[in-house]
Amino acid sequence: MSDVQTNSRHQAGLTALYLGIFGMVWFSVPAAEQPLRALLVVGSIAALLTAVAGGVLSAHTRGAGGPRDRATDRRYLLIVVAEFAAAGLGAAVLAAAGWSEYVPVLVCAVVGLHFFPLAPLLRDPLLRPLGVALCVVAAAGLVAALASAVSAGLVIGTGAGLLLLGYAVQALVRAHRPA
Repeated sequence: MSDVQTNSRHQAGLTALYLGIFGMVWFSVPAAEQPLRALLVVGSIAALLTAVAGGVLSAHTRGAGGPRDRATDRRYLLIVVAEFAAAGLGAAVLAAAGWSEYVPVLVCAVVGLHFFPLAPLLRDPLLRPLGVALCVVAAAGLVAALASAVSAGLVIGTGAGLLLLGYAVQALVRAHRPA
């Protein structure tokens, strides 16, 4: 296997690991009645298993592709820190204003937006459609919360969980395809 293939498989493993974990977190956000609650638990378990598979793949391919690029690592860290800062500060402002039910909307939108600078950095153009889809889920959650009795958290937790799980599984499938 070439260094490029190994790096690609390693990156796919990390993608599945991270997005599987965050998919599991999103599935745990909504408070739902049965049978939806059971489906959210199944989604959480599937996301956890996907994260474990990604972690195993990542561990098996670590270091085989050559040295890490420190500049890329720094840019990645800056993007993630900015994402967490924006989501955290925004959530604090919404909570202080008494609008806590809209925190999932903000966080989902910030998560979606953070995939745009990550796409070129990670050389994964499919992160852009994922970012768009997460922003659409955030908007759908906002509309649902404003126009109905359905909570934003239910729409967003379910939608974001499914999108992140789907992308994580897709990364694992892509990693195991022949070059």
